[in-house]
Amino acid sequence: MQYLQVTPHAALSNYVDAYWTASGSSAQHSIEKILPDGCVDIIFNLGNDCCTDNGAVLMKPEKTYLVGTMTRYKETGMDNNTKLLGVRFKPGAVSAFFKLMPLSEIANETVEVGNLLSIDIRKSGAFPFELLNRELIRNLNKPATGILMQIETVKRLKGQIKIPALAAVHCTTVRQLERDFKEHVGITPKEFVNLVRYQHAMKAIEHRKPDESLLSVAFDFGYYDHAHLTNDLKRYIGSAPTFF
Repeated sequence: MQYLQVTPHAALSNYVDAYWTASGSSAQHSIEKILPDGCVDIIFNLGNDCCTDNGAVLMKPEKTYLVGTMTRYKETGMDNNTKLLGVRFKPGAVSAFFKLMPLSEIANETVEVGNLLSIDIRKSGAFPFELLNRELIRNLNKPATGILMQIETVKRLKGQIKIPALAAVHCTTVRQLERDFKEHVGITPKEFVNLVRYQHAMKAIEHRKPDESLLSVAFDFGYYDHAHLTNDLKRYIGSAPTFF
């Protein structure tokens, strides 16, 4: 697979994580594993049919798709006729640009949507990133900062915070926190906290010292034991820690 990632305009830095393109690099069909990251993506299919969501969804040519927040990995098939263009929004930020259904309705799903942006990506050249910048800046309607601040707290603490404590820090209730996360992120606060924790634990495993055990990593990130860490990684990436 050939993958390119581009940083958005500075005015979008709080809301858009990256623009990206992905295309097959050979005529031979390959399967690419997509890992959960807490983000929501808009995908423009600029190539031929593309099968995703472990074979459950066929993305048709010249169609636009919305990928909900993932809590487990998914697989996408690619060949040299595959050409995808994506906008990856930071957690909780897609509602700064579009009025959508509560994102909990499409968690772990890829759904076809109408043209959310009033531009024709097909006529914008091979790398339409400046066009995307202009259109997204034009659509930007800054949301209430509450959900973004709550997300930032979870990230800063590497997912090691209890939900009642998160609510207390931000002067809200657990119930309100649940509603806001389901609407703007697509998953519950607990699911998001666990997702962030797994991301940091995975990085720690990848970069751990030769004499550092997996049990030590598990304790560092608040897991009860090695088995709980292993189960989380299997759910999120489909592999045990020994994969690393």
